[in-house]
Amino acid sequence: MKTSDVHAMTEDQLKDELAKLKKEQFNLRFQKATGQLEKTARIKEVRRDIARVKTIAAQKAAAGKA
Repeated sequence: MKTSDVHAMTEDQLKDELAKLKKEQFNLRFQKATGQLEKTARIKEVRRDIARVKTIAAQKAAAGKA
């Protein structure tokens, strides 16, 4: 996921994307624990995407209050 894509999202879309990413992160952790995980790099990508979404959501919230 690119930063420009995340910047284009509304706050509601960011919340939905964050929920989707957290669900995917849970599933990846579960797959890792059971030995079924094939793409181990995806865990790192999802974690960074979550951080990216949270950061931009916080920036938009701060811009809305200021």
